[in-house]
Amino acid sequence: MIPQWLIEKKREGGELTAEEMRWWIAAYTKGDVSDAQMAAMAMAIYFKGMSSAEIAVMTEAMMNSGDSVDFSTWPKPTADKHSTGGIGDKISLILAPLAAAAGMAVPMMSGRGLGITGGTLDKLAAIPGFTTQISLDKMKRVLTDVGCVMMGQTAGWVPADKKLYALRDVTATVPSLGLITASIMSKKLAEGAETLVFDVKCGRGAFMRKREDARALAESLLRVGQRLNRKVVALMTDMEEPLGRAVGNAVEVTESLEVLRGKGPRDVRELTIELTAWMGVLSGVFADLENARAKLAALLDDGRALAIFRKMVAAQGGDPDAVLPRGKLCEAVRAEKGGWVRFVDAEKIGRAVLQLGGGRVQPGDDVDLGVGIEGLAQSGDRVAEGAPLMTLLANDKTRLVAALGLCHDAVEVAETQTAPRAKVLEVVRGEGCAAG
Repeated sequence: MIPQWLIEKKREGGELTAEEMRWWIAAYTKGDVSDAQMAAMAMAIYFKGMSSAEIAVMTEAMMNSGDSVDFSTWPKPTADKHSTGGIGDKISLILAPLAAAAGMAVPMMSGRGLGITGGTLDKLAAIPGFTTQISLDKMKRVLTDVGCVMMGQTAGWVPADKKLYALRDVTATVPSLGLITASIMSKKLAEGAETLVFDVKCGRGAFMRKREDARALAESLLRVGQRLNRKVVALMTDMEEPLGRAVGNAVEVTESLEVLRGKGPRDVRELTIELTAWMGVLSGVFADLENARAKLAALLDDGRALAIFRKMVAAQGGDPDAVLPRGKLCEAVRAEKGGWVRFVDAEKIGRAVLQLGGGRVQPGDDVDLGVGIEGLAQSGDRVAEGAPLMTLLANDKTRLVAALGLCHDAVEVAETQTAPRAKVLEVVRGEGCAAG
């Protein structure tokens, strides 16, 4: 087949046949289709979209481009969660050990940051020695010994998506329903979890800004999941404001540890429990959501989830007691007037962290793991004039100054207190999915 002819077909709104889509993914994986040609195809898909059949075939082709695992005979129910990405979203670091402490096996394959949203792999890289590049045999050993494993895509794991994932980040094609669905599902299906819970972010700090777009993505994920016999549900969650009080890599690990100690920001704790509760109910570990929430809260408060996290870090080569990297420069953004925090703009905070060096502009860019924002004010906080609304951590003065410019109007302070925003906007259930 001729690559440019297929690009032209999609550019004009045509639908690729199953044979054409399978050839395209295989050729891109082998290098017979160049990055430039894939970038053109991705942009054509962004503007023209893909049919449900195209998405399903692309997902399957990407999954079959490398290794996969079957957990159908595993002694514990296997379950996982995937977030479409948000600002301050460190949920996975808490959820995986929490679900394992509850009796689930969590084979979690994660990705790097995309755009202004952080990636789980970048956060884990802030833990000295922790390796996410592990073999299938190593994955199974850690899962057996610990109950959860957090890994990235090695050369053998869904290599088609590994290449395309990085390319989308720098070609402005991240917010494509079809590409997002195929990327998420190819990894999740390859890792073999029987139960999948999707956290579909919606708002200015997410790829899907509009609620109807977020719902469309949720429904797309559920269609593919059910087609391939997984137990699935999607929670649409708010991403107008950041999650928690820390945004960055090492600072988010620190905040995750606070939640695992039974402390930390309330919004992070509650959303983690809610997502894990759905995993537990769908996989049969818990009878209903109310029971699940209570038991999961206890697992955070008594330290059992923290113990699992520390064990996982050690099993994957990390030092659970290591000092995390931290920017050498710091400067606070202070309130110009007293009052109540009414709103914190997730997009501006995310752009500021990217400006500090906490994300990538080009696929090969190094990420500064020690930079970020901590002590971030949240809606409903009472602040005095001159009080810090956040503190920026940096290693470069020029970057710090540029980031400060983005942050000065990111927090809105009002004279009266307003109710906090609900984090869960809607639960989208697949056919036959019910929970109490």
